[in-house]
Amino acid sequence: MRTATLVGTGLYAPERVVPNSYFNELYGEDVDSFLRAHRNIEERRYAAEEQATSDLAAEAARDALNDADIGPEDVDLIVLSTDTPDFLSPSTAAVVQDKLGAVNAGTFDLNTACAGFVTALDTGRKFVEADTQYGHVLVIGAYLMSRFIDYEQKNTASLFADGAGAAVLSPTTGEHGILTSILQSEGQYHDYMGIYDGGTASPITADGARTQRLEFRKKFPDDFNPDHWTRLVRTLADRIDVTPADVDRYFFTQINVESIRETLDRLDLPHERAHNVMDRFGYTGNACIAMGLADAVDRQKLNDGDLVFLIASGGGAAIAGMALQWGGA
Repeated sequence: MRTATLVGTGLYAPERVVPNSYFNELYGEDVDSFLRAHRNIEERRYAAEEQATSDLAAEAARDALNDADIGPEDVDLIVLSTDTPDFLSPSTAAVVQDKLGAVNAGTFDLNTACAGFVTALDTGRKFVEADTQYGHVLVIGAYLMSRFIDYEQKNTASLFADGAGAAVLSPTTGEHGILTSILQSEGQYHDYMGIYDGGTASPITADGARTQRLEFRKKFPDDFNPDHWTRLVRTLADRIDVTPADVDRYFFTQINVESIRETLDRLDLPHERAHNVMDRFGYTGNACIAMGLADAVDRQKLNDGDLVFLIASGGGAAIAGMALQWGGA
C-alpha cells in the first residue's frame, strides 16, 4: 500500500523587508508594540513590483525540488494553492510549470484561502496514493496579498505579507508519511472576509467604483480559531490513537499568535510545541504553514519519526487538518 510522504520542503520570502516601524510612520502611532506583543510580528516581506505570485511560487518550488534532490522534469503534478493568483484564468500553476521547466507535470490551482496549502497537500497526497503514475507531486502555497491591502483598515493592514512555501510528495511503503486528514467548511462565513470584486458576482467597473481590495466585512467570533483548531487536533489524535501530548510539533495558521497559544492552553500543551514564523514573515496566508515547515527543516526542528500536525483555517470558512509522521521515502 502506497503512502505519501514529504521528501522535500522549500520557502521563499521576497527581499523587501517591511518593519513594524513602517506602520508607525504611516499611521502616526505606535503599532509596533501591539504587533510584537499580540501578533508576534516584527517584520514582514513585500514582493517587488515586477514580481507576480507565480514568481514567489517558482522560487519556493526550486528550493523544495533541491531539497528533494530531483529536477523539474521529474515532477508529475503541480498543485498550487493561492487566493492571490496571477490571473482569474488561466491557472497560476500553469505559469509556474513554464517558469520551472516542469515539462512532464499536469497542473491545477486550488483555492480554500488560508487553509489552502493543507488542502492542496491532502489533494496531492491522494494522487500519490491512488495512482502509480504520480511519483512526485509538487504542492505549493503562494500569497501576494500586499497588492490587495486596504491601508485604511489599519487594524488589519499591518498583518499581511507576501511569500511562498512548497513541498514534494513521493510514495513510500514505510511507516512514515501522511497518516490522516480532515477537510471541512462553514460556508455561512463566506461573506465575512475576502477579495470580493473581480469575479462574476461583482465585476470590476471601468469607472473604478469597484477595485480589488481585501475586505473585512464582518467579525468572526472571537473563539472561532481556538474552537475549531482544538476540535481538529482532538479528532486527528483520536483517529490515529494518540493524545495531543504525543504530537511532537504543531504548525498552525499564523494570523494570530494568541489564538495559537489559547489552543495549546486548552490542550494542556506548552507554547513551544508550535513552530511559528510570523515574527519574521508576517501573515502569509495559505503559504504560512508551508513556510513554517520549510523553516523548521532548515532550523533542524524536525526529527525522523516525529509526529506532526498541520492545523489550518481560512476565509470561506475553510478548515483543514493533517497528521503525518516525519521522514521516510
